Amino acid sequence: MDKRGQIRIGVSGWTYAPWRGAFYPQGLAQKKELAFAAATFNALEINGTFYGMQTPKAFRSWAAAVPDNFVFAVKGPRYLTHMLRLKEPQAPLANFLASGPLALGDRLGPLLWQFPERFRFDADRIEAFLAMLPRDTVDAAELARRHDGRLRARADYGDGVRRPVRHAMEIRHESFKDSAFLALLRRYGVALVCADTVDWPLLMDVTADFVYCRLHGSTELYKSAYEPEALDRWAERVRHWSRGEATDGNFVGGPTADGRARDVFVFFDNTDKLMAPGDARGLMERLGVVWRPAEGEGAAG
Repeated sequence: MDKRGQIRIGVSGWTYAPWRGAFYPQGLAQKKELAFAAATFNALEINGTFYGMQTPKAFRSWAAAVPDNFVFAVKGPRYLTHMLRLKEPQAPLANFLASGPLALGDRLGPLLWQFPERFRFDADRIEAFLAMLPRDTVDAAELARRHDGRLRARADYGDGVRRPVRHAMEIRHESFKDSAFLALLRRYGVALVCADTVDWPLLMDVTADFVYCRLHGSTELYKSAYEPEALDRWAERVRHWSRGEATDGNFVGGPTADGRARDVFVFFDNTDKLMAPGDARGLMERLGVVWRPAEGEGAAG
């Protein structure tokens, strides 16, 4: 029997003025854009959490706007990854978790941790952060209770239901092309983000029980489209990833072919020139990913 994980495809963010009248129908109210995007894709990245602290009210409104079986990937705050560079991370991590992600309930997907281009691999600092990351929502709520006074609103610790919490790490410096880094990710079950860009390392080592891929633009960062041939190749990779096979691409530790079904998340981040929605739809079509939100149903064909 051909065992495959679930495939989720979407875009990074959904609030872009140039999309109005193009991806979004002319005249669609801005408050309805999330619902429209969630009727098109079965996952989206929340990027606002990277730029500033949100509130539980915002997270609850996002959760209410999307259908059953839809998930959000939530980007960790740049204050922690870019400004502090993981130094003394407990309080800002607790603040982030208390600010509302747990209010998403069963709509909470992976947490994305993106590092700046000049942040070099530091084994001790990376491992200390990985060891601190919660593995489920109950542990996340416990950590969130250690928040300080910097929250914008009353803390939200979720509904108390224990659900797995997945983490993915996106690197942008060549020093992370190190087998020691991959070993740490595998030890803590954190996915190495496969980030397609001409500017940063493109690595496809599988380090967790799921795969997380961000497609930033085939030739120009955040802007260029993926030609049909490129989408064909990415579709083939995604298909193999979901079956536990990662043999096409760039690796530090070597290919993976363990036959272990894995969920796959793919987000198009080439959003600047309206390329992301069309590319995401094209990849869904190639993979036979059918999303029927009215029925609360998403399937990978």
